[in-house]
Formats: sequence, structure tokens, C-alpha cells
Amino acid sequence: MRHIILGTAGHIDHGKSSLVKALTGVDPDRLKEEKERGITIDIGFADLIYQESGLTVGIVDVPGHEKLIRNMLAGAGGIDMVMLVIAADEGIMPQSREHLAICDLLKIRSGLVAVTKTDLVERDWIDLVKDEIRSFVKGTFLEGSPIVPVSSKTGENLDILKQEIREIALRVAPKNPEGLFRLPIDRVFTLKGFGTVVTGTAISGTVSLEGQVEILPAGITTKVRGLHSHGKAIEKAYAGQRVALNLQGVEKESLKRGDVVVTPSRFVATRSIDAFLELLPGAPLLKSKTLVHFYAGTAETVARVILYGTEELKPGGNSYCQFRLQDPLIAVAEDRYIIRRFSPLETLGGGVVLDPWPSKRRRRDGLEDLAVLHAGGLDQKISLKVGKSGAGGISLNSIKGWVKAEPKAVEEAAKKLLQAGEVTQIEDHLLHKQVISVLRDAITGMLRAFHKKNPLKAGMSKEEVRNQLRIDARIFNFVLAGLKNIVVDKDLVRLAEFRVALSGSEEGYSTKMLDLLEKGGFQPPLRDELAAELKLDQKRLADILGHLAKEKSIVRINESIYLSARSFEQMISLVHSFFSKKPEMTVAEFRDLLNTSRKYALPFLEYLDSGKITIRTGDVRKLLARR
Repeated sequence: MRHIILGTAGHIDHGKSSLVKALTGVDPDRLKEEKERGITIDIGFADLIYQESGLTVGIVDVPGHEKLIRNMLAGAGGIDMVMLVIAADEGIMPQSREHLAICDLLKIRSGLVAVTKTDLVERDWIDLVKDEIRSFVKGTFLEGSPIVPVSSKTGENLDILKQEIREIALRVAPKNPEGLFRLPIDRVFTLKGFGTVVTGTAISGTVSLEGQVEILPAGITTKVRGLHSHGKAIEKAYAGQRVALNLQGVEKESLKRGDVVVTPSRFVATRSIDAFLELLPGAPLLKSKTLVHFYAGTAETVARVILYGTEELKPGGNSYCQFRLQDPLIAVAEDRYIIRRFSPLETLGGGVVLDPWPSKRRRRDGLEDLAVLHAGGLDQKISLKVGKSGAGGISLNSIKGWVKAEPKAVEEAAKKLLQAGEVTQIEDHLLHKQVISVLRDAITGMLRAFHKKNPLKAGMSKEEVRNQLRIDARIFNFVLAGLKNIVVDKDLVRLAEFRVALSGSEEGYSTKMLDLLEKGGFQPPLRDELAAELKLDQKRLADILGHLAKEKSIVRINESIYLSARSFEQMISLVHSFFSKKPEMTVAEFRDLLNTSRKYALPFLEYLDSGKITIRTGDVRKLLARR
């Protein structure tokens, strides 16, 4: 079955709901107040089924009153074609114009005009109204579309109208069932025995009974307990259908119109959107930083519009801009939106979302990236987004939730970029080649500065380098592996060209240091004593000690005690000689063996234990490693 959504449009009391009822037998005015007042207050729904064509036209009936445009917009986001309703006795009215402008901004491309209440006027008058309508729709998507005079009261031409709807609907490209599932919620209610139910038009993808879904920006993950479409229980719902979902374990109060039911773990709520904006010719001048009402899907929020490249936008003009939203909502690149004046309420314009998760930018930055997002191919858009994602990269799944495109098309575009070497895949993340180049230059520069400041250190800690770059370990290791001028030695990193070398003065200090340690024997001067004797600051002292230890001229016992290599070898020989005669050794025996004090004997023994030369058993030591 083919599913197409038709939306009504037109001024209040022009007979939209009556016409829907006459066409389908269903009264779209479901609220008690609507029936009492005889006007549509909220959006209503009905079905027009063409069995022989395998076609179901879901009709979204919207209110015509100017104060209820927000409700009209909640129903307009998912429609494929429009039926503009104009009463024969009144002709074109303010909301006729505003609704048509909104449909034009939403880039609806198919539709027709129904001239209602023909039973109230003369035939000649109907011809005049039709001429007026032809002039009115000239230059819009309805130019050249059928204009059908009808009467809901007498049934005149209803069959002709149904046929025209059928012909147009069969020419409309259906929504994409291959995309990620997305259903903007337009109603939330409870049914006794079932719990919470939400309804909306599925604008992409599919959803199945018992399937997992996520509701954003509410942040709720749940299961679909029941599925209905066009009054029937179904196992699977497709893009283009009006769908009711019975949700498991979700309270009605936690949901609202404007939330979106989506495929889990793909979409991200946003408070900032880069976009292309077009003002209506009759709109007032729009200044940058103006507050507006922003509508996307079924969501509505207040936003501040920041114009790029200009301080104000004249009627009929266009500009790139950013909307900073008061409330989070779900949008993807290539979604359409509408803005209305903050006060008094009137439609100003609309446009297309370019980036629902934009990077920070300054207003004086170039707009070349936005031009690519506006008019570029899918691979160009993905490449730009990967680049803008910086050192953190972006997952392929995230890109699928970022742009309105089939997942398969996104995968093909990413594959093309990978083959061209423009992006690189690291596990599930994509990283741009320019970002990798910047990271590699940053690492090289960081090491060069480190070596200059620390000429006696063998290298910089890998973790310290990564922390300064603030990147994920997987990405860091990949970037590091691609650097041919870098040497990784265990947990240290250095430039391949770097060699530890003592300066003339440092050579002198190291000679004096070795001499002092040699003379000290098994009671060497402590680190602080060496610093005082040589008049060296702690950093320089640590660098020289580290260099001598790396060259194996000295042995680091602990933070304060160092032994000359000759004294250390002598200590090992004495220990082995002792254990060749006795199986165990006390601390006192070790102290006397070296002719030193307990202050030194204990650290020496702890070092031998840590090196698995000796092992402590109670109060004695035993030999572990023999020569």
C-alpha cells in the first residue's frame, strides 16, 4: 500500500473540516470545543482510501484561524501535498495567503485548490473566483494545479475532487522507508487498558511491534507495545503513514507535542542550528539577534536569530544564520523550518537546516562551509562535518542521524571519502586528514619544545602528550603510529633525531656528582645534600641524575638515595658472598656487612627485594637470584 499525506490549508470558516468529512466520512474535529464552536482548534486526521490503486491518502486537517497557526504548523511538517481551500462566497483571505506562504517555504511541491461552498453563489461568480485564484497562486507550487469547485452540502464535484487527489498523490514521491525512523509527535493521550499513546506522521524509516525506540529530547528509551495506522492494528509502520504507537512504561506527563520518536542512539537534541533563511516579500525588516518563534516538525520554541554577513535582512532577502534555541529539539540537515515574529505573531519566513550540531564560529568567519552544506553533494557535506568535528572525530552512526539521507547513501559517501584518503576510519570514528595533519604537527612541535627545555630527559610521557592534546587514546595511538619522525619507547615519546647530551657545565657537574657518590660508598650524600654541595636547583639536579642513571653510571635506590655503579656492584658481591655461607640475613647483619647505618641499610634491602634479588621472610632476608 502506498501512503501519502495531504494537508488542508486555508482561512477560518472556509469549510476545510466539512470538506474532509464529506470526502472521507470522518469528522476531523475531535474536540468537544471544536464541535461546540464549529471551528477547528487543533489538527485533525482522516483517511481517503483508494483500494484499486493501492493508495491511502492520510489527511491532516489544520485550523485556519490566525491565532492557531502554531497548531497548523504542527500538522504541516510531514505533508506531501496540500489542498488549499478557498470559500466561493469570500474568496482569498489573510490566512489563505499565510498558509500558502508557509507551504511554499516548506517546499511542498504538489497540491490543488478546492473552491468550497459553491451552493451559496451563482455560477458566474465561481468563474470569477477561479480567475482570482489563478492569479493568486501564480509563481507558487500551485501554479497550474487543478481548481475544483465543490459543495460539501450538496456533494457537487466531490467525485472529481477525489479523482484529482488520487492523480496527484500517485505522482508524489513517497517518503523514504530505508532511512532511520523518525516520527514527530503531534498528539499524546492515554487509553484505558493500554497506557500512553502518541501519534504522528512517520517521516522516514520503519518501526516494528516490540521494537526499541527513543523519544527525544525527553531522553526516554522504551518499547513499542502496539502499532496502529489508519484505524488498523499493524506489525510494522512505514514512512508516510499516520501512526499511533502504544509505548511501554512511559507516563503521559513525560511527553509532549514536539518530541520525536526515533531509532535509538542516532539522533542528538540541539539548542543551536546553522541554517539558510528566506524572508517573505511582505515580512518586516529582520535584525540580527531578534527573537522569533521557531517551528520544525511538530516542535515550537523561541529562538534568537544571528545573521551571518549582515546586520539586517530586508523583506524577500535571504541569509545564512544561526538559531539559538530556548528549548532543545530534534532536527537533521536538510529539514525545513518556519519562523514567525515574536510579537505580534505573523509568519516571517523559513528555510532549510544546514547543520543541527554546528561548531562554534565567529560572525566574521567565512561562509564557505555553509555554502557547501547548502548546495554541496552528500560526500562534500560529510567531509566538512568530519573536519568540523575536530580531534574527537564523529561516528558513522552519528552522521546518519545528522543528515536527511538513506543510511546506505551515507555509507557509500563515507566509503568514497575513505578511498580518496580524505578521511580515515579509526574503529567506529571518522577523522579528517587535515585534522590528523594538525595533530601530528602539534605532537612534533610539543616534543621539540620539550627537548629544548629538558635536554637530559629521554622523552615525554605518552600520557602527558595525549592529555595536552585532549584526545581519545585510540585516536592518539593511531596518529602517533603514523609519525615517522617519532620514536616511542615504552611509555616515552621523543623525536627520532633527539639524543640526550650533556652541556659543558653539566659534564662538570656530573663528574663532581659521581666523585661525591663514589667517595660516599655505602653512605652516599642524599639528594638534597648533593644539591647544596653543587649549588644546583632541584630540576637541573634531577635531569643530571636521571641521565647518569639511564647511562647506568649510578643506580637510583629511591627518591633521595643514589649509589655509584661501582658501589652497587660491590654491594651485590658482598650479598652473594654472605649467602654462600648462610641461608638467612638479618637487617643488622646486612648493616654490618656494608659497614653503614640503618638509615641506608633498610632502603638498600627494600631495593634488593623489589629487584627480586632478595626476599623478606619475617624479619630476615633470603637470596632469590644467584649469579
